[in-house]
Amino acid sequence: MSLDDAALVAAGPTRLAELMRAGELTSRRLTEATLAAIAAVEPTINATVAVLADEALEAADDADSRRAAGEEGPLLGVPVAVKDDLDVRGRVTGQGSRGATTVAVADSDLVAAMRAAGMVVVAKTTMPELAITGFTESELTGITRNPHDLGRTPGGSSGGSAALVAAGAVSFATASDGAGSIRIPAACCGLVGFKPTQGTMPSSGGWHDLSTQGGLAARVVDSAVFLDAFGAFATSLVEAASADPAPVRIGVSFSAAAATTAAPLDPRVRHQVERAATLLRDAGHAVTEVDIPYPVAAKALTVRYLGGIAQDAADLDDPQAVEARTRSIARLGRPFGRRAVAWSRRQGVTWGGSVHDALDVDVLLTPVMSGPAIPVGHWKGRGGLSTVLAMGAFYPYTAQWNHAGVPAVSMPSGSTDDGLPLAIQLVARRDDDARLMALAGQWERMSMSRRQVS
Repeated sequence: MSLDDAALVAAGPTRLAELMRAGELTSRRLTEATLAAIAAVEPTINATVAVLADEALEAADDADSRRAAGEEGPLLGVPVAVKDDLDVRGRVTGQGSRGATTVAVADSDLVAAMRAAGMVVVAKTTMPELAITGFTESELTGITRNPHDLGRTPGGSSGGSAALVAAGAVSFATASDGAGSIRIPAACCGLVGFKPTQGTMPSSGGWHDLSTQGGLAARVVDSAVFLDAFGAFATSLVEAASADPAPVRIGVSFSAAAATTAAPLDPRVRHQVERAATLLRDAGHAVTEVDIPYPVAAKALTVRYLGGIAQDAADLDDPQAVEARTRSIARLGRPFGRRAVAWSRRQGVTWGGSVHDALDVDVLLTPVMSGPAIPVGHWKGRGGLSTVLAMGAFYPYTAQWNHAGVPAVSMPSGSTDDGLPLAIQLVARRDDDARLMALAGQWERMSMSRRQVS
């Protein structure tokens, strides 16, 4: 074996599966190395709720036996960390809350499918309470930190998953996205964060169908392998990821969907979006600047977001045990009943089905957030409404695409002088996941080529 353990763990699901198929690696060895890597970084980043060592080693041995018996699979024997919003049998699905105490009697649909495919669940990862915030800090698990800078957040709500992958402690982790919770952590940590079309992945549908399951990885192909394995897509995302797309019409936009005034866009973020526009134009795409209108239909997402939080808080084993900020935000959503939610969902479908055509584009190119990852504790002590408005101002480029139900991806794009990752976002039409994956793959190859030249 030429790879040392650190490089091995971070090699990515696609490469790891190749090594196991070639007989150069066992799942047992890979899982032991992964568990050791998690143990090494956990004291500094605080990214796990639980490490499932005994169960993981048993699952690894089973994967090795399945392979020895002739079974093959793109993810057979590959370790995975699971965000703590998915049921893992025998464990509490904590959702970052002291109010959740029930032990899950069965795996969620996605976890069951991952086990059936031979993936090895090694840990459950941290998240903010009820997935509400774009930073991963809770009274239950404390502060999760960004491996690129321990004084910065890894984002949220899939912050634990992002921190583990970015630290090289696991090659893939599940993530969910109801208002940016895959894309924001990806942008904070320099990862690929692909939010698929709503309704394509099992165990999705939270916050009145704003939220969808997905994952976080270092490479586009690894995201594609995972989504292909468990999602319902008309075209192979793995095949799409490896081939440049035919020329598309790309609309560059800095339009922000904030309830109040959006935070000023960091010039370094703007530079990366403008640079991406130039490179994509040079690659043969038609690139123009557009202003995205946000009518009432787009702003109706607030009903689903706040109403979903209120419902989640009410459904906890002990709703009174939630943090004061969560209780305050949940209170904002209580007036939104079934009729308001149904209206909001209709508005999202209508707006999401028309926004690209109205702008005469196939894909939108935007920032992911207003700057690099914020310092930990940045919004500590704020009340519920103040936190929601502050997050909406700093993260005004993501939640609208959940409401629209369309696929969107955060792609790494350079870094600050002090090493904090920067990112761009690409947003496609509903069910156009394959074309979006192809464009993401092309962007990744162009970025790698430029780094090699420089």
